[in-house]
Amino acid sequence: RSPGLCAIIHYLVRGQLGWLGLTIACVVPGYAAQFLSILWFKADGHPPSCWLLVIHLLQLGLWKRYWDVLRMAAKTGGSACAGEVLTQHGDVSVLQLLEALLQTLPHLLLQAYVVVAVEPAGLVPGVSAGLSLLSLAWALVSYSRFSCLLKPGHLCPPAAAILCLLLWRTGMLGTRVLALVLFARLYSFWVFAVAGVHWLLMAFWLVAQQTDIVSQACRWRLFNCLVGAVYIFCYVNVRPGPSKNRVAVFYAVST
Repeated sequence: RSPGLCAIIHYLVRGQLGWLGLTIACVVPGYAAQFLSILWFKADGHPPSCWLLVIHLLQLGLWKRYWDVLRMAAKTGGSACAGEVLTQHGDVSVLQLLEALLQTLPHLLLQAYVVVAVEPAGLVPGVSAGLSLLSLAWALVSYSRFSCLLKPGHLCPPAAAILCLLLWRTGMLGTRVLALVLFARLYSFWVFAVAGVHWLLMAFWLVAQQTDIVSQACRWRLFNCLVGAVYIFCYVNVRPGPSKNRVAVFYAVST
């Protein structure tokens, strides 16, 4: 939480109330992941206590889940309840990715715009944007790692592979965010038109793939719209099976 907190304190001290309000507004969508985490605790047979609710209110619910995964892995030696450990780790990975897309990504865009267009020499917004970029990239890498572990016969990727994936995600996200911020700096609100066209193309592409992750029609449409917005910045595999052709099509259109 340090990137957002440092940026909030920075704008508060400098009296930049407009940027302060926008930075605080970027925090609010992150509570969707905290709310979902509470629902999953309840579904797992753990009624949320007052202490658990306070932890999630402080947006520390995912840290609590990470602690539970580490404690469970330490108790079992990483083998006796590997299935349960993997399930808990999967919950954390999905929630972390959701929080990163709803909270970290808007914060990254906002701070990057401040650095490029408003305060080029601003140390705090620059550091905040950099840490947010790393956090978003790590959320995507963690999700990819979990998806790999779900496949039969696949082992945990080595540290070198995870590092390479992290560098690739960081570079890809950094260039896309920078391109959008520079476009917004030059053409102002026209960036929303460009992003909107990209979003529509990606949403229709998802509809054409007939993803069956969500069964209900209304939720299926909402899912495609949300993932289509994510595809403005990065590719997230939402279908089982080889994704080589889909990745090639995505980057051919996006570039």
